[in-house]
Amino acid sequence: MNALAELITPNNIALDIDASTQKELFAFIGDLFEKNIGISAKVVQTCLEARESLGSTGLGQGIAIPHGRVKDLPEAHLGFVRLTNGIDFNAPDGKLVKTLVIMLVPEQATQIHLEILSQVAQILSDTSTKKLLLTETDPDNIYQLLTAWNK
Repeated sequence: MNALAELITPNNIALDIDASTQKELFAFIGDLFEKNIGISAKVVQTCLEARESLGSTGLGQGIAIPHGRVKDLPEAHLGFVRLTNGIDFNAPDGKLVKTLVIMLVPEQATQIHLEILSQVAQILSDTSTKKLLLTETDPDNIYQLLTAWNK
């Protein structure tokens, strides 16, 4: 297991989600985190939209890592969402995004935030892991992939 194992749960993994805009996607993510973690859906949606307005979190190759800082959040939380159809994230390669790792961190988190982002980016840059994340149909298997990955 890796550090992500403490930050993500199978309940925060959603596959084949039908959202056609960032706004719809962030509303869905807000509802998901509210239901599973107790963070206000509106707070989640607002912080993701605010971060995205600063610049795209799209990495390219159909992947994005939307993230944000949440006031009074005691610990970081991750989610994984795969969309049925891609949506525009203004990614550097111009490709639509279908696979997202969502990260919410406490407002004061800095170094931890960067370390989590780095680990997520490493996982997503591993070709075989990325292929499985794009095709796996069982959320529990996605969870196992994300939490068992080692560099």
